[in-house]
Amino acid sequence: MDKAHQFLADKLNERKDAGMYRILKPENNLIDVCSNDYLGFARSHKMRDAILMEVNAHVQSLNGSTGSRLLSGNTTYAEGLEKEIANWHNAEAGLLFNSGYDANIGLFSSVPQKGDTIICDELIHASIIDGARLSYANRYSFKHNDLESLEAKLKAAKGNCYVVIESVYSMDGDTPPILQIQELTAKYGANLIIDEAHAVGLYPRGLIAELGVQDKVFARVVTFGKALGCHGAMVLGSETLRNFLVNFARSFIYTTAASFHQLASVKIAYQMLTTADVLIAPLKQNIATFKNGIAESKSFPLLPSSSAIQCIVLNSNEKAREVAGALQEAGFDARPILSPTVPKGLERIRICLHSFNTTQEIQLLTSTINSLLDE
Repeated sequence: MDKAHQFLADKLNERKDAGMYRILKPENNLIDVCSNDYLGFARSHKMRDAILMEVNAHVQSLNGSTGSRLLSGNTTYAEGLEKEIANWHNAEAGLLFNSGYDANIGLFSSVPQKGDTIICDELIHASIIDGARLSYANRYSFKHNDLESLEAKLKAAKGNCYVVIESVYSMDGDTPPILQIQELTAKYGANLIIDEAHAVGLYPRGLIAELGVQDKVFARVVTFGKALGCHGAMVLGSETLRNFLVNFARSFIYTTAASFHQLASVKIAYQMLTTADVLIAPLKQNIATFKNGIAESKSFPLLPSSSAIQCIVLNSNEKAREVAGALQEAGFDARPILSPTVPKGLERIRICLHSFNTTQEIQLLTSTINSLLDE
């Protein structure tokens, strides 16, 4: 084996010891308690039929976009969709990206400059970390949801400062003290950026619009691959920010634009979101049923969360695999979250609840978990 392949094999062995990543097969015969399809849009036949009608209504549309949006891939449809989505989220403007990863890479690698400062919550998504690494700005992290830790970093910031949080954290499911963080960033003249990937759905316009502080936020990132059931993302902000990203965000400039079918899917998803109250109500009820049904445990605590993401810390990869396997045997598609995805000792079962889960399913889920973790 040559040196390069030996290096790869050695790194794989290291990851195997900690919890090797594998492409997992869908468990179609099991009850879904692991996907991000919070409102059931991804499996909606109504949405599928509406997307096909939208595509068929535009006979001039192509199968692919044929190029980047700065060359042959732009359309009036895409620009109109951007305006519709920005209006929905009470933003001045927005720019479409092919994924949430692309959006965060483009935003954080281009906007902060050399001499500027990026301050991230320590549990921020990997795409934001990667984007910040590609910038020439100074980078710091603060303790999760800790205002004192954030203020200490703000005092040391130089240049234009960008503070980055999520409105609902993807791995813990909790929400930070957004209003206090906004006030703190304003006090120090910092720019607040918020990733809303897991908030849109439970909050149709996102949590920031729900709180009415969208005009006090520099940028928001919304994604379409969670509750909206399709694919892509948008950076929301000012018209100036949009124009800057068009000209400087490399993940926008140097990639083939989304196909018409993808754009049509996003448009229909937003149309469905306008009447999603009938789906949000059962989702909220399922969250309450789950939280009320889980027995308190000092050894295996349920993390505080009011979102669709509910996590039980199991302290080891072995225990997380054991509980996930037992839940699958009981008929639930539950997956373990292993280190190094989360820090060692914080391995867990991450339960994602949905509007389409029945009360009986949630009750069976909680009773099964309680029996597995009975102390």
